[in-house]
Amino acid sequence: YTACMLAQAGYDVLVQYGANQPDYDLVAVKDKRMLPISVKGSQDGGWMLAVRYKEKGVTYHEAIDLWLAAQRDNVVFFFVQFADVAAGSVPRAYVARPSAIAEQLKSQRNGEGYGSLQEDRLRYSPRSSFSERLPEIWKFSAQRINEI
Repeated sequence: YTACMLAQAGYDVLVQYGANQPDYDLVAVKDKRMLPISVKGSQDGGWMLAVRYKEKGVTYHEAIDLWLAAQRDNVVFFFVQFADVAAGSVPRAYVARPSAIAEQLKSQRNGEGYGSLQEDRLRYSPRSSFSERLPEIWKFSAQRINEI
């Protein structure tokens, strides 16, 4: 799905093959611009990113900083959300750089931070005492991927 969206935006897409590719899954190329793309899919409204760094004695903000330090500087994350999407329908997609993702993760739970990026917490967890929503600017478009 991600490769198709990038191709529609005018990019040539190179796909890495194998079960687990480190750092990125695709490379999007347009003119002389090359973007390593890390694709993250979800069916439940969130993407677990910094969760593995959260241990006893480590705050969410510290875990998020550890996650950010482990990311390539030039990678672009492409988030695809299938929650509440009927079979054959188009999933929602978002694009962001690691620094913006870390900022969003730290803002969650009223600034306490959280290891899982939430698309729209009220939509998928209506009884939650927190309300998170991804920034509108992250929504995928040809303009967004060209400017990021």
